[in-house]
Amino acid sequence: MKAKLPLIVIAFLANSAFAQVKHTLTKSTVTFKIKNMGIGTGGSIGGIQANINFSKDKPELSTIEATAETNTLNTENDGRDEHIKSADFFDVAKYPKITIKSNSIKHKSGNNYTGNFNVTIKDKTKAIDIPFTYVVNGNLATFKGGFKMLRTDFGIGENGLILANDLTVDIDIETTQ
Repeated sequence: MKAKLPLIVIAFLANSAFAQVKHTLTKSTVTFKIKNMGIGTGGSIGGIQANINFSKDKPELSTIEATAETNTLNTENDGRDEHIKSADFFDVAKYPKITIKSNSIKHKSGNNYTGNFNVTIKDKTKAIDIPFTYVVNGNLATFKGGFKMLRTDFGIGENGLILANDLTVDIDIETTQ
């Protein structure tokens, strides 16, 4: 048993060196862009809460889960905001949250990573690849990424010529570690 003890201690220390770092959300900006009648428009969503356990050295062991509150959707146009919060689009009364949960995270190069995430809107889930950067500055870390999605995949509005189907989402998260 005494001969095995040093091996157990070494294995524990090796695993600890690659442990995930628990991040605490300090600031978040999530914006979206879409074309409406051929004109670019967009907005933001808030109420972000996140559970981030991330290791730059072992991203495959990392997990990221986050939610956004649909009633915070803001396009800086009260009439449009009321419409996109209605049952025609996000139905915020019935579906108060959008969720995102990592399936896998891989290191690409430098500060660049790609995560495969389950995105759930209106009880519809789709796996989406999201490239992002991870940068540490002192005790702060930033996660910045973006992706494209089809709104009709999630039952947001109907098919038509007025509102584009594809939209872009940009995410900028700051955390302490």
